[in-house]
Amino acid sequence: MLQGVKMSSTRVSFRLAACLLNISEARKKDVVEKIAKAAIYNDIGQKHPQATVLNIFSDYDYNRSVITIAAPIDMLGDYVVSACIEAFKSIDLTVHEGIHPCLGAVDLVPIYPLLDVDLEECGTVAQSIAESLTLHVPGCSVFLFGHADQPEKRSLVQRRKQLGWFIGKDIKSMENKPDIGATLSQRYGLTGIGAILYVMNCNVTIDTQDLATGRNIASAIRAMALSSKEG
Repeated sequence: MLQGVKMSSTRVSFRLAACLLNISEARKKDVVEKIAKAAIYNDIGQKHPQATVLNIFSDYDYNRSVITIAAPIDMLGDYVVSACIEAFKSIDLTVHEGIHPCLGAVDLVPIYPLLDVDLEECGTVAQSIAESLTLHVPGCSVFLFGHADQPEKRSLVQRRKQLGWFIGKDIKSMENKPDIGATLSQRYGLTGIGAILYVMNCNVTIDTQDLATGRNIASAIRAMALSSKEG
């Protein structure tokens, strides 16, 4: 069991959170499925009764998959760690090819509250995931964002700006030290782990070099967000 996670009440099965696990693999379907199964089955093949994979989205060109894992908050961290460990075994960032920017073999591990769970609890789970991964996967490195990043609570956008993600820096040119873990490994890269409110990400491929067109599309999508939330 992960340390530092508040135990739930007798309504454990209804205190739900989710992780949209972003991994740098989409072209090997068997690898993606094996990683997803690691989240919901134990080492002897028994299914965790309260864990589920709600969706797997894979993009061949991006060579990136998003695995949606949902479970009670006090169990989710263990299931996510199992999936991440399997991903680190299976994905080598040094041979990765894809048009979507990425920093890690396990690129992002955002934890979202779903039902009767607050962001503080999700932040604690995210921190525990980070500590567990760096303990069990020597060479794994992590940066934190959202409610896992204490006390600053910097957003994923802020962290990516600091890391040079938006200007195309890759792991080889990264100068920043990880928040948790060892010196950056070329195989594993840098994994972002955090806790934020649920967000829907949209990737739009446009057949033009006109930056204004891209900005107009981005503005239209952001306009769909709740006015009270960052989007």
